[in-house]
Parts: sequence; structure tokens; C-alpha cells
Amino acid sequence: MNVRFWGVRGSLPAPLSPQQVQAKISAAVQRIQPKDIASDSARERFLASLPEWLYGTIGGNTPCVEVTSARKTKLVFDAGTGIRAMGKLGERPDDRHYHLFLSHFHWDHVQGLPFFGPAYHPKTVLDIYSPFDHIREHLERQMQEPYYPVRMDSFTKYIRFNTIEPSKPVRVGDVTVTAMKMSHPGDSYAFSVEENGRKVIYATDVELRPCDFDRTDEHVAFFEGADVLIHDAQYTVEEACEKEGWGHSPFCYAIDFAAAWNIKELYLFHHDPAYDDRKVNAILQSARWYASYIAHDAVSVHLAVEGQEFNV
Repeated sequence: MNVRFWGVRGSLPAPLSPQQVQAKISAAVQRIQPKDIASDSARERFLASLPEWLYGTIGGNTPCVEVTSARKTKLVFDAGTGIRAMGKLGERPDDRHYHLFLSHFHWDHVQGLPFFGPAYHPKTVLDIYSPFDHIREHLERQMQEPYYPVRMDSFTKYIRFNTIEPSKPVRVGDVTVTAMKMSHPGDSYAFSVEENGRKVIYATDVELRPCDFDRTDEHVAFFEGADVLIHDAQYTVEEACEKEGWGHSPFCYAIDFAAAWNIKELYLFHHDPAYDDRKVNAILQSARWYASYIAHDAVSVHLAVEGQEFNV
């Protein structure tokens, strides 16, 4: 499987501000020494030496994660603003068939759907899945006046809405997808994607609680030994205490969770829109220290970064 992040922010889009761009330029200029501009190769080495928070950005789009199977089945998890970029820049499936799974209907997870270009192409086939009922009705509400000028009737006629049952695997092309209810106001669902003995779990908008660590048959089947966990890590511990009940987790809880379920690769996801690139990368460093301390490097911690992709 190939996994690609098109949107990694939570709550609302967070584009770089002019002040943040200027601060990045200023910080880079302050690091330059005469030897760094002596030649083209020296300049390239200097740029490569800049910290990740400075030379690049986490991204500002809201959640959208693309998973492409070995046989090119195209799965998409959530339709935040990142799905617009996926529609414009992503690789189109040969059969024009997209399988879109929605964790829930909070606005940051569906607001990009009206801007998903392929949905309007008459030959596109679009299957939308969710454990919630009334999928079409929920999505149509944001595509009617006074909120939006184009109705969902303008989408391809090959669109289907599939209500799936939690904990019951669904076969999609050559992969298997399973949903699991998680703790979040109004509910949210994690999804596991399995292919050829490999498993990726997408668990956004999760406020981890002790019961999530219980080794029930359902939990073991869903979480145990997954290869990759993409998990909500919106808060620091201090902020999580202040915002109890808001439906999100601190990064250390996500690490505890990965360690408890023997998951070796963890991607911190759903970054707070108030955090700039420097703070998110500082959280990564703290998270890696914590993972080393409590899991003895059994969990490898990464940031979910817009545009990033990896194979599982």
C-alpha cells in the first residue's frame, strides 16, 4: 500500500500567514555564513541543513489521506480541504473509481468535498462509506444555498452511499476496511486498511480513554500489531487537561496507545491550527524523547506532513 497525506490539520485550515513566511526567511538569513553562498553546491548544502520547520511546512489543509493498494484501488479517508489538492494533483485511478471513507461529519472532515474536481466528471465512480446513517443528506446540506451555489446533483451520476457496520470488514477491491467507534463528541470512527498481511490504521478525532486500552476481542482484532497508526495528536498534555471532552488527544497518549498495541510506526496527525511549524516540530522532538523513554524505541514517531507519502 502507498499512503499519502493531502491534509493533516485539524479543526480548520491553517495556511501560512505573511508574518510566518517572513519569520522563516529571517531565521534562514540569520544562519547564512559566507561559505554558504560561495557556490551553487554550497547553497544547496545550506538549504539541506536547515531544520524541517524552517525549510518547508507541515501544511494547512484539513484531513484527507489517500491509500492506494498494490492493484491501484484508490481509497480516500475524509474529505477535508486536502481533497481538493488530491483531485488536482493526485494520480487518477485508471477506472476513475474512488472509495471515500468518512470518519464523521464535522465540517473540517467534509468541507473539501464540494471542491473535489473528479466528483463532477461524468465518468467518475464515487463510492462514499460511513458507519453513520443519512450520508447523502448530511453532505447535501453544505451544497445548497445559502452555503454553496452548486448542488450535489451536479456530481457524477455514478455515486453511491454505503452505510457500513462497525467491526464488520468491508471488501473494497483488493483490500479490507474495518471501522471502529472512538471517543469524540457526536462519535467518530477509526478505519483499518488491510492488504496482503499489512495493516494501516487511520484514527483521527480521538480522545483516548482507559477503555481504549482494554484488550477486548474487538480491540485486539482491530489494533494489535498494525504496521502503521495515523493518530490524532492535536494537544500537549497541558492543553488536553484544559480541553477535556473536546475529543482530541495529546501526543504522549498516542504514543502510549501505539506501544500498548505493539504498533511500531506512529504518525502524529490532526495538528492544531494554532500551532506554527516550529511548535509542531518541537512537539515531534518531545514525542520522540517520550517514545524512547517509555517504549525504548519500540515505537518510531513521525509527523504527518502534507505531501508526504510512504509505502507499507
